[in-house]
Amino acid sequence: MTALASPLVDPRATAEMVRSAPATRLLDVRTPGEFEMAHIPGAYNVPLATLAEHAREISSIVDAQIVLVCQSGSRARQADSALRSLGMSNLHLLDGGIIAWQAAGMTVNRGVKRMSLERQVRITAGAIVAVGAILALSVNPLFASISALIGCGLVFAGLTDTCAMGMLLARLPYNRTNSCDVGAMVRALSSGTSTR
Repeated sequence: MTALASPLVDPRATAEMVRSAPATRLLDVRTPGEFEMAHIPGAYNVPLATLAEHAREISSIVDAQIVLVCQSGSRARQADSALRSLGMSNLHLLDGGIIAWQAAGMTVNRGVKRMSLERQVRITAGAIVAVGAILALSVNPLFASISALIGCGLVFAGLTDTCAMGMLLARLPYNRTNSCDVGAMVRALSSGTSTR
């Protein structure tokens, strides 16, 4: 049985947690490209795609409070589920993710400007649906099944809070940078040493 989700904390409460309890860790589970583009100062980047292989290590070595961060909250909830299944109870979710953090006027470290993974998913899904519809209208009505499959995939993604297209896009070279050594990030996370 899956444990209940960890408590949500808004950006100001998160900043107060970090200020009042400096051992608090911010674990950003976005892709390295998204992290490089903008991240909360002091955050550690362990992408959701690699979290499973490091989850047991994280759960065994990090006792401090952890706030999970992603773009808007979806991937942080997936990370929360994976870590809670290992017995971690020191987790919190940044309500609204980095989007809410920035909207609240909180500080971020900025790097190379890149397109967010969520935006890439919307563009890719929209393009596939449009091509399927055009082909169905101009070539063969059976091409409408392409649009129907993408539509079903999006509904499934919404209901399950998982996105296969997002996971595939996260593996593209554009979304990977050479700057994320996940093993080193996990070691820094456990010791609380600065990553940047």
